[in-house]
Amino acid sequence: MDSATRRAWSWHKQGLDGSLAGSDAATVLSLAGWARSVGGANPYLTLYARAGIRREQADADVAALRIHELPTARGCTYVLGEDDFPWALSLGRGAAEATVKVLDKLGVERGEVAALEAQTLEILRDANGPLDPKQLKEQLGEAVRSLGDAGKKKGVATTLPTVLGLLQADGRIRRVPVNGRLDQQRYAYTAWDLSPVHESGEDARAMLMEKYLGWTGGATLKQTQWFTAFTVAQTKAALEAVDAVEPEGLWMLPRDVQAAEDFTLPPEEQIQLLAGSDSLFLLRRNAVEHFAGDDGDRALLNTKVALQADLPDHPIVDRGRIIGLWQYDPGGQRIAHWLFEPPSAPVSQRIAEVEEFIREDLGDFRSFSLDSPASRQKRIDALNAAAGQR
Repeated sequence: MDSATRRAWSWHKQGLDGSLAGSDAATVLSLAGWARSVGGANPYLTLYARAGIRREQADADVAALRIHELPTARGCTYVLGEDDFPWALSLGRGAAEATVKVLDKLGVERGEVAALEAQTLEILRDANGPLDPKQLKEQLGEAVRSLGDAGKKKGVATTLPTVLGLLQADGRIRRVPVNGRLDQQRYAYTAWDLSPVHESGEDARAMLMEKYLGWTGGATLKQTQWFTAFTVAQTKAALEAVDAVEPEGLWMLPRDVQAAEDFTLPPEEQIQLLAGSDSLFLLRRNAVEHFAGDDGDRALLNTKVALQADLPDHPIVDRGRIIGLWQYDPGGQRIAHWLFEPPSAPVSQRIAEVEEFIREDLGDFRSFSLDSPASRQKRIDALNAAAGQR
């Protein structure tokens, strides 16, 4: 498989070729990969690019718990579908438990943590609606211990965040976005009675491995370990559990091997504007492989665009190949973009469509919660300048 076909194969596995058009949000996230959130707009564009789902529908799915943002692999938060909630949540339990060890080093015994868990859960179960951390702290009073300067140095100012993380990892509470939107990081908490997971740790790891290899269409051992945070032994056991094979240096599901061999590069353009944190790149952190020819050697702000593990700008992509970069300029209500070659009609049309989607549905397109028009203005100016010099 040559590089262009390999890129298009990943594109196809991600459902970016139109194969997921008309699917609901939970189906998209199940088949193409959980959407990384961090308070940015990636989940919305993930759903729009693959299935044409607008923000209003996505927010309705969040409110109805058809999709939800949960901590899972590596303890990171992703938006995923309801069928994956219990077992995916179990994968993030280790990260939640790790903070307990930090508290222990600061002199907080596990019994104190358990008592605060019980009190917090009782308050949330009796509450008339979700409570934010400030409201919880007020009601819990002295049960929440301040950890002083020593705690601040370790990122734990009080005992409450650790307790909230533990309760969330067990499915006893969940975070609720205060305005119902995924592209911000202001949350309240509410009680939740998610059915406990019955799978063993080995089973959950095998389930994630099967999902991951299906989402990517194949990944190296190193890429697999980066996403899952499994140990070498756990990774090998999970690969064996799903009967994965390793043709051409990539671990793949058996059902994908023949499909990949039969796959051919689609002849027509398939244009998408994606977030830099889209699953196409984030799952394997292989953005460099999505540049063709000398495109990766092009420089923006004195840095080659392919030298960074995570894209600082959002990509314009055709069948898996990055053909340009973009940022949203809310002041001009437009997409600032730099195309490596003059645009075709499909490229111009898709830029206009995504521009309208962001303007009408989102208002802005943040990469993460603290992203702002001011913080990205330098990159917007650089994209405009690069476009003018093409």
